[in-house]
Amino acid sequence: MSTGPGAHSAPGPDTPHPTAPPTTPTTTPTRKSSMFSSLKIRNYRLFFMGQVVSNIGTWMQRIAQDWLVLSLTGSATAVGVTTALQFLPMLLFGLYGGVLVDRLPKRPALLVTQTSMALTGVALALLTITGHVEVWHVYVAAFAVGMATVVDNPARQSFVSEMVGPGQLQNAVSLNSANFQSARLVGPAVAGLLITGVGTGWAFLFNGLSFIAPITGLLLMRARELHAVERAPKSKGQLREGLRYVAGRPDLIWPIVLVGFVGTFAFNFPVYLSAFADDVFHAGAGSYSLFNTLMAVGSVTGALIAARRGHARLRVLSTAAMVFGALEIVAALTPSLWLFALLMIPLGVFGMTVNVTANTSIQMSTDPAMRGRVMSLYMMVFLGGSPVGAPIVGWITDTYGARVGLATGGAIAALAALTIALILARVGGLRLAVGWHHGHPRVRFVPREERERVAVAA
Repeated sequence: MSTGPGAHSAPGPDTPHPTAPPTTPTTTPTRKSSMFSSLKIRNYRLFFMGQVVSNIGTWMQRIAQDWLVLSLTGSATAVGVTTALQFLPMLLFGLYGGVLVDRLPKRPALLVTQTSMALTGVALALLTITGHVEVWHVYVAAFAVGMATVVDNPARQSFVSEMVGPGQLQNAVSLNSANFQSARLVGPAVAGLLITGVGTGWAFLFNGLSFIAPITGLLLMRARELHAVERAPKSKGQLREGLRYVAGRPDLIWPIVLVGFVGTFAFNFPVYLSAFADDVFHAGAGSYSLFNTLMAVGSVTGALIAARRGHARLRVLSTAAMVFGALEIVAALTPSLWLFALLMIPLGVFGMTVNVTANTSIQMSTDPAMRGRVMSLYMMVFLGGSPVGAPIVGWITDTYGARVGLATGGAIAALAALTIALILARVGGLRLAVGWHHGHPRVRFVPREERERVAVAA
């Protein structure tokens, strides 16, 4: 994602000073910005507009792909195999993709990956429209998209700072998330109309052609307005170097661990929501669609709130994850369908806050020459967690019921957030302080020296 005019050579918020200890549990705050401030930057505006079209196509492809496999095989297992094939390359090769991204210029790399995904969509569309499609074609297409994503995902994530610079990074990441979640409201509906009206192949065709928009945006960007970023030279051991870099940085490794717990156990909403719709409320597919729609509304809201916030603090990440887990426990105990549905909105808000804050804080804390490798690890943990966790939470849900399954996922997320918050506070030399602020009790972490001064003054 993106840039602003001019190139930076001096250390900034995303380039830690070589003598600074890399253990601070919060990122350097930036000033509060307007909700759409990063759209004032021409390169990012072109990128954002292209993603509006492409994201709708992506959601259409997801719906059409699952429906086509189900139509061809009548097997839910085959649908699961298709999803697994799309995520498998990220799990197997995600870290190598990050190494490659750190070596390559981001914009040409994105032109290649976006073009390859466009061709895959068009090929699947032609096979489907002409009636020659077989299930193995869909498997190959899903795996091909997954292989492109290995490079495309970390490249897009790390390209944001090149377009907008560190001062607008959180705003741009938040708007990207709002963009994707807004498409979640439109894409499935349009896909349903196309599948019902003219056939599944036309949804694939729309997705393939939708890549024209981001490709055009990349071609129209002004290279001189991109923020200069040092690229890692080709050498041996760069993968191990990236892992050692993350392992030695508590402000990177612990947020990634937290995202792993949340993504694996708490973000498996296809399992939880389908079980609640069918087994708990006996309301069918309509309620399942309602739950997803309201969660998407909350996600868009959360992304826009994050865009307004001018900083990405790790304490915000920990707090949001704890609230997110607590809300899942509350939802699990809710007796009413409509109250459960309404809780999807705050769940979407806090889930998106976790996503955006983790993404931004990790990017801001990472040396630009390492950003591709770090972001590939982050995306591998975040995207790979759900397929790994789905069988586990599915077994818990089937064995003990949907309410126990959702409550377990929420409890794990909340406990992980609390534990990691305490670890980061200890690493940063912080201590718990309890006091009063404007007549209200306040619990917060403060530097050890500040707490000692307060104790002495008392």
